[in-house]
Amino acid sequence: MSRMTPATSALAILAVSATAAAARDQVQVAGSSTVLPYATIVAELFGENTDFPTPVIESGGSSAGLKRFCEGVGENSIDIANASRRIKDSEKAVCAAAGVTEIIEVRIGYDGIVFASDIGSASFAFTPADWYKALAAEVVVDGKLVPNTATKWSDVNPDLPAQEIMAFVPGTKHGTREVFDERVIEQGCEDSGAAAALENLGADAGKLCTSLRTDGRAVEIDGDYTETLARIGSNADGIGVFGLSFYENNTAKLQVATMNDVVPSTETIASGEYPVSRPLYFYVKQAHLGMVPGLKDYAEFFVSDDIAGPGGPLADYGLVPDPELADTQAGLADEALMN
Repeated sequence: MSRMTPATSALAILAVSATAAAARDQVQVAGSSTVLPYATIVAELFGENTDFPTPVIESGGSSAGLKRFCEGVGENSIDIANASRRIKDSEKAVCAAAGVTEIIEVRIGYDGIVFASDIGSASFAFTPADWYKALAAEVVVDGKLVPNTATKWSDVNPDLPAQEIMAFVPGTKHGTREVFDERVIEQGCEDSGAAAALENLGADAGKLCTSLRTDGRAVEIDGDYTETLARIGSNADGIGVFGLSFYENNTAKLQVATMNDVVPSTETIASGEYPVSRPLYFYVKQAHLGMVPGLKDYAEFFVSDDIAGPGGPLADYGLVPDPELADTQAGLADEALMN
């Protein structure tokens, strides 16, 4: 990170005095554990290259961060919520009820969701259908809905290793879980024909497709990716759901599976070839821009070409740069509000 100094970077133009009157002078951020490492990198560089205090960055998950964001306006509420998914209409309604009516949505780039296991264990080539068949709480067998009794990955696909099914998946407060449910479990339910079979039985396919096992084969992780990594470290059969950047920074311990025969990488995510990718966001409370010194400066610093563009520190860590970054920069400069 030494290249990012006032003497060597154009970002030094942000080294201005934080003198605006406010109840507090430190930007406060909370939310997605996927966005956390990116936000931490930006916060440290921002503190080093400007006269503003280093922002406080907390995790907790996308849903938890947006819940705090929507608690109200003022010094006792956070300024920014990081999210690995878009804010929901229901969350915007909660925000509005608390007086948070003007929100700026900022897309920072893209990340992939990957499936990784201990580097010394068997290799996997998955499809979404494999994950649905392995983790669904109930499956249709001979025209009847029955509990899922698969114990090995080879039980759901004979081409997979005969390894015990032990999946560590994000808890429901994480944005990654919602993307996992939609792009993997729901897709697998559809691809395998299970959705049609459930509908033929008069069952609620939408609900049953994403209802996961509770018999210990699917373990929900409420903490961040480091907890998932620790679980795999103590169980060689474990396969965890991670963000691509976390995996790429732990390749000494983990190996990654393919999905639909595509290896996850910044290149395959940028091209759209890898099927399980998503945009990453943060949300800014517009009412706080005039209250908290450095808030807009931090937001603009985050999505500057030097930081979020190709060859910047976020790309170095694993973020896939947004090809429409210039539009994001313009919208933020204009303080364009989301609908």
